Amino acid sequence: MLRGKTILLGVTGSIAAYKAACLASSLVREHADVHVIMTRNACNFIHPVTFETLTGNKCLVDTFDRNFEFQVEHISLAKKADLLMIAPATANVIGKLAHGIADDMLTTTTLACQCPVYTAPAMNTRMYHNKVVQDNLSILAHLGVHLITPASGRLACGDSGEGKMPEPDDLKEYIIRELALPKDFDGRRVLGTAGPTQESIDPVRYITNHSSGKMGYAIARNAMLRGAEVTLVSGPVSIAPPPFVNFIPVTTASEMFHAVTSISSRFDFIIKAAAVADFRPREVQDDKIKKKGSGMTLELEPTDDILGYLGAHKPEGQILCGFSMETKEMLHYARQKLAGKNLDLIAANNVKEEGAGFGVDTNVLTLITRESETALPLMSKEEAAGKLLDIALSLV
Repeated sequence: MLRGKTILLGVTGSIAAYKAACLASSLVREHADVHVIMTRNACNFIHPVTFETLTGNKCLVDTFDRNFEFQVEHISLAKKADLLMIAPATANVIGKLAHGIADDMLTTTTLACQCPVYTAPAMNTRMYHNKVVQDNLSILAHLGVHLITPASGRLACGDSGEGKMPEPDDLKEYIIRELALPKDFDGRRVLGTAGPTQESIDPVRYITNHSSGKMGYAIARNAMLRGAEVTLVSGPVSIAPPPFVNFIPVTTASEMFHAVTSISSRFDFIIKAAAVADFRPREVQDDKIKKKGSGMTLELEPTDDILGYLGAHKPEGQILCGFSMETKEMLHYARQKLAGKNLDLIAANNVKEEGAGFGVDTNVLTLITRESETALPLMSKEEAAGKLLDIALSLV
């Protein structure tokens, strides 16, 4: 997702410097061009050769190093950088940057950068909460530096509390959010649903379906990467929520209905990708379960029609998208649903088609509006999410 992007990684003198090697390696796997700048104190924790091996670029430490092609190195790096992340960022370097002190390669390069700058403070919890450090962080925030909140837990010194550098994968997500996709959804609010719902029969059994939530989660992540403020209402799934998304977990169709409808009017786009259970037991007591041979029958009643309610109460200007999963006559039923529920866009797929439907990482969608029909080939759910959002945005 970072192909063609140049990322500067600043590493300062903290025990957490070893995590920066994992971050550099992870960014390279995303096809980024990574350049590491270390302070001299950082070299006491990890050797520059480690970063040079991982990135394929010279690791810079000395401002006056003569072993490079003639150019003003800190200016040259600052000009081509798409993003600078200082991780870990010590209290010392935070203080320098807050007050414009540029006395080494990292601080001089940072002051020359006009790209987004992120800092991930890492230090003892008492240092982190010291008023001087907090004041310096406030100054950096005022200057437009993005501050990443430290994690909490056991620190290297044995204390517990805030001050840990977040894990490399978490830091990478900040970079991906900043650089991966154009921000064409900036300022827009997206509400998505994902996953199955569960309707209890008794304390042991429940009615559900095979939805994995992958499609809905991919849509939420893609919208977030494109700058949207995203809220995701999800039934029980086994995948982690996308980062930087407001997450509302639910279990039953009724819970999802109330979670969605209570906030739906606030959003510019609503994309219902959840596969809600169509029925719930009318009674859940054991004496209401009618057994026939080795099986059983239940008295069932329909669950709430979330999409129908949203279509009937859609405010002017809101874009409403639903999904239609069929086993036959896919396009016919999808068009009926588009019109009957007052949708602007419907994503139709045949769950019997190879590579489509529940539990897989790919999908085959046909995206239908009132004026158009776009058949997508087999592609990853992440790619399909992007195509769906492209069409949704075109309807505004």
